[in-house]
Amino acid sequence: MANLKEVKERINSVSSTQQITKAMKMVAAAKLRRAQDKIVQMRPYSQKLTSILNNISSGAEGSTDIVYAEERDVSNLLIVAITSDKGLCGAFNSNILKASMALIEENKDRQITVMPVGKKALDYFKKRSFPLISDYSKLFEDVSFDPVKEAAEHVMASFVSGKFDKVLLVYNEFKNVATQEVIKEQFLPISKIEQEDGASRSSQEYLVEPSREYIIEELVPNSLKIQFYKAILDSNASEHGARMTAMSKATDNAAELLKELKLVYNRTRQAAITNEILEIVAGANALEGN
Repeated sequence: MANLKEVKERINSVSSTQQITKAMKMVAAAKLRRAQDKIVQMRPYSQKLTSILNNISSGAEGSTDIVYAEERDVSNLLIVAITSDKGLCGAFNSNILKASMALIEENKDRQITVMPVGKKALDYFKKRSFPLISDYSKLFEDVSFDPVKEAAEHVMASFVSGKFDKVLLVYNEFKNVATQEVIKEQFLPISKIEQEDGASRSSQEYLVEPSREYIIEELVPNSLKIQFYKAILDSNASEHGARMTAMSKATDNAAELLKELKLVYNRTRQAAITNEILEIVAGANALEGN
């Protein structure tokens, strides 16, 4: 059985850890509120833009005049792996890294380049032999549209130039505080709507003003940037939700451990007192015998 000093030190250590996890939970909760508001406001706008974009690109002539919808034989694949800069958020980062490696394994016959977003992804893929685009790994230092737009523009330009034939995003989609879903999303080329046999085209087409060419030049690139930004906001909200959940569980576990340690401390203390009493009694008896 451990001595009183060791048990007391461990109780103090667990108590200090519990205070830290409780503080981190509160910080994550505050950050989550702001991040959740951003993604909730962005999601309907992004979904509607994406719907319009997919509809335009699925037109009879859509694939011929939208460079971002050009489908090619996939020889060069870009995987954008979006993680966080910090840990202590459960399986948040490891799920993204596992999903990215699964995609790499599925496409091992192709030339693969990885664009890590977040320090955890950068550190992980630096140890691998894949070509990296590491210029945009620090997007989470300032989660705003301008730096994300630059990253999206770089990816879009690389696709148009033929450097990459396909671009996939791997990120955590925010569902709620306790739930994040790993999403593998095709960013480029733009996915087209597959129309069922007998479906009416007129019910799915938009009347475009001022012209279809203008929409293609303005809406399509902006919609892609918004789609990329939404993935970043989803990941940001998911990170804070995962960290809040992880720190809440850690705080609860620390409370349970403290209960056990205090029981051990009391039992050890009682055993020590009993031993001292027995030693005193034995000594007294020995003196009387003498």
